[in-house]
Amino acid sequence: MKAIIMAGGEGSRLRPLTCDRPKPMVPLMNRPMMEHIIALLKRFELINIGVTLQYLPEQIENYFGDGREFGVKMQYFTETSPLGTAGSVKNAGAFLDETFLVLSGDALTDFNLQSAIDFHRQKGGVATLVLTSVENPLEYGVVINDQSGRITQFLEKPSWGEVFSDTVNTGIYILEPEVLQYIPEAARFDFSQDLFPLLMAKGYPLYGYVAAGYWCDIGNLQQYHQAHLDILQGNVQFKLVEREIAPGVFVGEGAVIEQGAEISAPVLIGSGARISSGARVGEYSVIGANTQVAPFASIKRGLAWRNGYVGNHVEIRGAILCNRVQVMRGSSLFEGAVVGDDTVIEENCIVKPNVKIWPHKRLESGSIVSESLIWGTKPARSLFGFNGISGIVNLEVTPELVAKLSVAYGSLLGEGSQVVVSSDDWKASRMLKDAAMAGLLSAGIRVYDLGISVTPVTRQAVKQLGVKGGIHFQLAKETNTNTRIKFFDAEGLNLTKAWERKIEQAYYREDFKRIEGVNVGETVKLTNYTEFYLEALLRSLDLPLFGAKRKKVLLAYPTPWLYSLLVPLLQQLNCEVVTISLPAGEPLTLTILQNNFAQVAAAVQQTDADLGVVIDANAEELVLFDRKGRIIADELFLALSALIVFRSAKDGTTAVPITAPAVIEQLAKQHAGRVLRTKTAPRALMEALSGQEMRSGKVDPFTLSFDAIASLTKVLEFLAEHETEMSELLDSIPPFFLNKREVACSWGAKGAVMRRLIEETRDSEVELLDGVKVRHGDGWALVLPDSERPIYRLYGEGYSAEAAAELTDLYAKKIIKIQEELDNFNA
Repeated sequence: MKAIIMAGGEGSRLRPLTCDRPKPMVPLMNRPMMEHIIALLKRFELINIGVTLQYLPEQIENYFGDGREFGVKMQYFTETSPLGTAGSVKNAGAFLDETFLVLSGDALTDFNLQSAIDFHRQKGGVATLVLTSVENPLEYGVVINDQSGRITQFLEKPSWGEVFSDTVNTGIYILEPEVLQYIPEAARFDFSQDLFPLLMAKGYPLYGYVAAGYWCDIGNLQQYHQAHLDILQGNVQFKLVEREIAPGVFVGEGAVIEQGAEISAPVLIGSGARISSGARVGEYSVIGANTQVAPFASIKRGLAWRNGYVGNHVEIRGAILCNRVQVMRGSSLFEGAVVGDDTVIEENCIVKPNVKIWPHKRLESGSIVSESLIWGTKPARSLFGFNGISGIVNLEVTPELVAKLSVAYGSLLGEGSQVVVSSDDWKASRMLKDAAMAGLLSAGIRVYDLGISVTPVTRQAVKQLGVKGGIHFQLAKETNTNTRIKFFDAEGLNLTKAWERKIEQAYYREDFKRIEGVNVGETVKLTNYTEFYLEALLRSLDLPLFGAKRKKVLLAYPTPWLYSLLVPLLQQLNCEVVTISLPAGEPLTLTILQNNFAQVAAAVQQTDADLGVVIDANAEELVLFDRKGRIIADELFLALSALIVFRSAKDGTTAVPITAPAVIEQLAKQHAGRVLRTKTAPRALMEALSGQEMRSGKVDPFTLSFDAIASLTKVLEFLAEHETEMSELLDSIPPFFLNKREVACSWGAKGAVMRRLIEETRDSEVELLDGVKVRHGDGWALVLPDSERPIYRLYGEGYSAEAAAELTDLYAKKIIKIQEELDNFNA
C-alpha cells in the first residue's frame, strides 16, 4: 500500500515558528514533525510515500531527498496554488494506482495504522476515516457512525450547539483509487467539505475507524508545547534516538553536561549542546542541538531550538526560543512567550507571558515587552462568543486589544473601505470606541463616527449609508464591569461565524497591511444620525391612527440618551409620558433593571397607565407591563410579537429560535400564519427574519426582535389600529410553561456528554437543529451547550410548571451522571 503525506501547510497559527519554514518542518523533540510521521509509516511497512507540497516546498525536498536516508522511497507533488486537501492528493493521482493511506505531515500520533488498514479491507468501502475522541471538538470535523462503523453524519468545525459527539476526524484516510475520479483537476477541493459529502450523496458507504492511542493536531502554539509535554510524560509511544543517561534524561551525541549543572527529568538535551556548571535545566524542557546554557541560567518547561544561547542568570519559564536566539544576561521570558529565529534579547529584559517576537529582532537592554513585536498571537479560547466579543473592561478587553482587533478588521475590509462606529453613553464604551477608530484609521478605513448611539440605530446607519460594516460598543447586559463589542456586516446584521473566524485569524497572526501615513483614513462625524433614524421610523407609521385616543405610557429607568429620544417621540404619537428613575450612580444593566420590575409593575397600576415600558441601555430589549402590572418579557414578549405579526397580515410569517415555546405554532394555526425555527445564535435568527417572506405585512418581525424603539412604536400602532388594550392581547395568548436552568460541565467533557445524550435518546423523537431537542409526550426538553461558559443550558416545556421543571431536572441529572462516569473512567 502507498501513502500520501499532505505537507503543504503554511501553519499561520504557529507563527512566528513558521515564518521561515513550512509547518511540517517545525521541530518536535529536535526533529521535524514530518520525520516522526515518516517513522510511523515505516513502522507499518508503508515505505512508498508521496508528499504533496505548496508552501516553501524546497525545504522539505532538500531535507528528505528521495527518502533513502530514512528507509523509505519518496516522491513529491507540488501545487502552484492551494488546491485543498483532496485537490492536493488529486495532484498526485498518477502515483496512486492502488489503495492508499492519506495523513498530515504536521500531526503527532501513535495509532496502529495496520489495524485501520485491516478494518478498511474488512468493510470493503471506498473510504475509511480514522477517528478519535477529543475533549474540545470545535476545531475539528465531528463524525457520528452507526454500530457497523458506517458514517451517518459529520460536520466540519461545529459550534457548541452543533457538537453531537466528541468523535472527530483525524485527517487520516484509507482510500480506494476510484474516489479520485470525483475530485476535479486543478481546483480547490477538500475531503471533509467536498469529497466525502459527494461520495455519501452518490450512495458510497463511508466508514469510520475509531483508533486507540494518542493523536494531536498541532494547530497552534499551545498544542505544540503540549505535544512536547505529552512525549516527555510518556503519553505517546515515541522512540527517542538520544541516549538515556539517567531515568528520563535523554542526551544527544556530543552534548556536554558540566559538573555542577542540575538536570531534572524528564528532559531532552540535543547533540552538541552544552549545559554549564551552575545552570539548571528543569523538567519538561527540550534543549536543541548546539545550544549553550550559561552558568546560573534556569530553564523550566522551556523549548530552546538549535544553535541558541541562554546567558548567565537568565530565566526561561515555559517559553519557546527558535533557532539562533540569543538571550543575554539577567533576562527573563515567561509562560507562552515565543521568540523567532535570529533574535537577540539584550541584558535584563523581561518578556511577559504570551508575547510573540517575530524573527530578526533586537531588544535593547532593560526592555519590558508586554506586547508582541511586529506580529504576534494572544492565546484565547475564542475572541468571539455567542453575541460578539465580551469581557471585563481593561482586563480582558483593553484599548490595545480593541485597536489591534480593529486593524485586523480594517485590513480584511481593505484600504478605502467605509465603516460606521458608535457606542452607548457608558464612558468605558466611549474609550474603547476611540481605540477602535484609531485602529481602523491606521488600516486606511474611512470612519463614520455616530458618537453615542444604540445598536438598532447603528444597524440602520450601516445599511442606509452603504458602508461595508460597523462596530458598536456597549455595556454588557449582565454586569457593569463588562463590555460587549458587536460587529455588523453591510446589511447591519451580526457577522457570520466565518467572518468572525477571519477576524480572529488576522488578529492572532497580526499579519496586517501597514499603509503610509499620507494614506491613513479619515473620520466623518455623524453625531446627528439619530434624526435620520427617527424620520425613517415616523414615515413607517400610520400617524393619523394615534390621534383617535391618547395613551398614558409609564417610561421606567431610561438612560439620559434614551430619555431625550423616547419622550419627544412618544409625545408625537399622542402619548402622555410619565417617567420614573433610579438614583444616579452605576450604569443600568439589564440585570439591574430586572431587579426593579416589581416596582415598575406597581407604578403602572398606581399611575393608571395604559402601558409600562422598560428598554435596556442599547435599545435591544423591550419589556412591557399591562394595566394589571403583568410583565411581558422574554418568551411572552416573543409570543406577543408573533401574535401581532399574524394579525397584521394574511399568511403572516415570523421566525423564532428553537428555544421558543410551542404556543407560537398554536397562534400561527389560529391566524393562518407560519413559523420558522432557527438556531439560537443571533445571526441565524437575523438571517431568517431578514428574508423576503417576512416583509409581507405592516409589521417587520426583525424590528420586533432587534429594535426596542421601533418595536414599541409598532406595538402602540397595533393597539391603536385594532382599538384594543394590551391586557386583551395578553388574554388571547394561551398559557404555556417553560423552565430554564443551567448545569455545570467542563469544556473537556462537553463533547462526550453530547455524544452520550444522543446515544441515549436514539430511539426518541430527536431534533438536532441546535443542541439536542427531545420530544416527551405533550412537552419537550432542549440540551444546549453554552459557547462562552463551561455549562449546559437546559430548556423544558410541559403542560404545567411542574412538568416543565421535571423535564429539565431529568436532563440535568443525566448530564451530572455522565460526567461522573467520565471522571471515574479517567481516574
